[in-house]
Amino acid sequence: MAGQQFQYDDSGNTFFYFLTSFVGLIVIPATYYLWPRDQNAEQLRLKSLRRVHGRCLWYRLRLMKSQQSIVPTLKKAALLFGWAVFLLLAYKVSKLDREYQEYNPYEVLNLDPGASLSEIKKQYRVLSLKFHPDKGGDEATFMRIAKAYAALTNEQSRKNMELWGNPDGPGATSFGIALPAWIVDQKNSMLVLLVYGLAFMVILPVVVGTWWYRSIRYSGDQILINTTQLFMHFMYKTPNMNMKRLAMVLTAAFEFDPRSNKEATIRPTDNIEVPQLIRELGNINVKKKEPPFCYPYSLKARVLVLAHLARMDVSEELDEDQRFVVRKSPPLLQEMINVGCQLTMMANSRGGFHAPRLVTIENCMKLTQMSVQGLQESKSPLLQLPHFEEEHLRYCISKKYKVRSLQDLVSLKDSDRRSMLRFLGEEKYDEVMSVLGSFPHITMDTKLQVLDDEDSNNITAGSIVTVTVTLTRKRMVDMFEKEQDSTPCTGEEVATTEEAQADASKAKTKVWQNKSKGAKKTAKSKKKKLTKKKPTPAPAKTKQANGNVAGNEVVAAAAAPATTPATTPATTPATPAAVKEEEDEASDKGSESDEGEATKDSPSERDEDSDKQSDTEVDEIAGDDEEEWEALQQSIQRRERALLETKSKVTHPVYSLYFPEEKQEWWWLYIADRRDQTLVSVPYHVCTLQDTEEVELKFPAPSKTGNYQYSVILRSDSYLGLDQIKPLKLEVHEAKAMMDNHPQWDIPDTEEEDEEQEDSDGIEESEDDDEDND
Repeated sequence: MAGQQFQYDDSGNTFFYFLTSFVGLIVIPATYYLWPRDQNAEQLRLKSLRRVHGRCLWYRLRLMKSQQSIVPTLKKAALLFGWAVFLLLAYKVSKLDREYQEYNPYEVLNLDPGASLSEIKKQYRVLSLKFHPDKGGDEATFMRIAKAYAALTNEQSRKNMELWGNPDGPGATSFGIALPAWIVDQKNSMLVLLVYGLAFMVILPVVVGTWWYRSIRYSGDQILINTTQLFMHFMYKTPNMNMKRLAMVLTAAFEFDPRSNKEATIRPTDNIEVPQLIRELGNINVKKKEPPFCYPYSLKARVLVLAHLARMDVSEELDEDQRFVVRKSPPLLQEMINVGCQLTMMANSRGGFHAPRLVTIENCMKLTQMSVQGLQESKSPLLQLPHFEEEHLRYCISKKYKVRSLQDLVSLKDSDRRSMLRFLGEEKYDEVMSVLGSFPHITMDTKLQVLDDEDSNNITAGSIVTVTVTLTRKRMVDMFEKEQDSTPCTGEEVATTEEAQADASKAKTKVWQNKSKGAKKTAKSKKKKLTKKKPTPAPAKTKQANGNVAGNEVVAAAAAPATTPATTPATTPATPAAVKEEEDEASDKGSESDEGEATKDSPSERDEDSDKQSDTEVDEIAGDDEEEWEALQQSIQRRERALLETKSKVTHPVYSLYFPEEKQEWWWLYIADRRDQTLVSVPYHVCTLQDTEEVELKFPAPSKTGNYQYSVILRSDSYLGLDQIKPLKLEVHEAKAMMDNHPQWDIPDTEEEDEEQEDSDGIEESEDDDEDND
């Protein structure tokens, strides 16, 4: 039986194969992940954002960082050095001699495979005369020639060659270890053992333990678990939290404590500079002794956040700390919102304690907006724009313009806007308009339904309601274009429209003066008709339908001039005489239809008509079922695509004058009961809204029947004054009783007997066929 041999690489050739593979496994993935991206592309992106975001703090810091950073150069140098080592090793391996070659006797004798025995003998004589030791040849070469000749001529050698690939039979299996022999040399045993012990018993456990200890301290959103527990404690303790208390809880996070986070720092100069800021800010609850609000790190963070909201200047040393605190605030507030939602769900499911109020969660969202924009809650949203100061707001809120929000500023005519912003120069005005045009304008469409139900529009008590919200993002500049399209161009058009408005107002007053009389006449005529005529039940339906249609037409005709009096002066509301004529026509049509139905020749015609009507109703029901099925399939496919595809969270950069980091434009979407100040659905953080986004909000319907008034709320996490609230009316019906026996499940006895009879007939026919075949 063949043995096994393990041998180390004495020549060192095999070790180069191992080393080349090891270096390649490190260099190739590192190049893919660590190679600096194209700096020119980043510079071009920043250049395209310069016109709008040039004054933003994060933009200026990004430019300074790209100019001063040498990290990309160091990364490139290290990766290039690794590739040089890899290519050098690959070149070394390509020049190594092959030690293990497949034994081929035909190749040794310089013969083609399959040569005849006479050719083998002839070639052997020729090579023997040339390489025989007695003739001055090489003995080793002659031994290989003799071995090859024996393998091709001897029957046993040929058999061993076919079975084992070696004329001598099976040999020992040789395993080469890709390590040099000096590693296992007895002289170096202590050194090798020391290196192994240091690597696998000291360095590896320390690295893994450090990584594990750091990872268990953070949640999935990279927030310290101690901070999450702190937020949960104070939100449970104070369900109704105002903005001042919320800022205190935020700045008590352990992310700002140097003992828990090495990025946070406490400087010796804080004892001088922080008290100065406290005196400038005023009342910030410094004397509050409740821990951790009284700790130095919490007090410093609170002062820096309030100074940021007040847009106060701080020293260079505190400026760096302020950027760190402000940069950490939005993710911490998002974690606070998540904690509030968890407590709300626990209170709804278990009970026993009060859930956080809606105002607390909405204050978290507002504080996020304020920290991104560097504005206090009481300040005007117009201060988000460049070149706007407190003294300029008096021009906007004057009685002439009454501009208090960004939407009011957009809705102004261009001439009025220029007149109001006359304190700005031409360049500053263009910059303000370009910034305002980049702000988002969101349209929100809602659809209420109960999925996976026969009647998706019927909301029953306790059912799972799905509100599909479609968000469409546009820019404010599109609103400017619509305004310009709607403004009149020439003075003649203005004059004609004014005349039309005057005519319409005259016509409108005349109609208004006679409106009460017409109403009385129509009421009297209806009463007379009802007393004179008592129709049969079947025609009454047609008359009622015709009457409703006519009534709707009258309402539409009366409402049209009220909505557009200037554009269509000729379209006046219907007079009472016209109303009376329409009612007479409707009654005539109803009587004609009654006569037509009464003059049917035979009951068979009526049966045919009823069959046709039933067929059309069945077709309509089938069409509705197909539409519902297609809509259901589309929603399922949409959900599957949403689960499979990962959308980028890079949406649109936020314009922020005082935020130290590039912030993407995200939103919160949720349903709330503003009367009871409670959350109905968990706030969904929309992080992928670039153009259009569809979001499904689910919540259980109330257990009691009745009408409910909810609100679908969309809040920005970056801008002030762009929030939207849309009413949502919910009519809850009583749940249907569970059916024990569905008609579809009941099989009549006659059908079962018919099926058994058919089966027996089929068996008898098969037996008869078999007899005929026999």
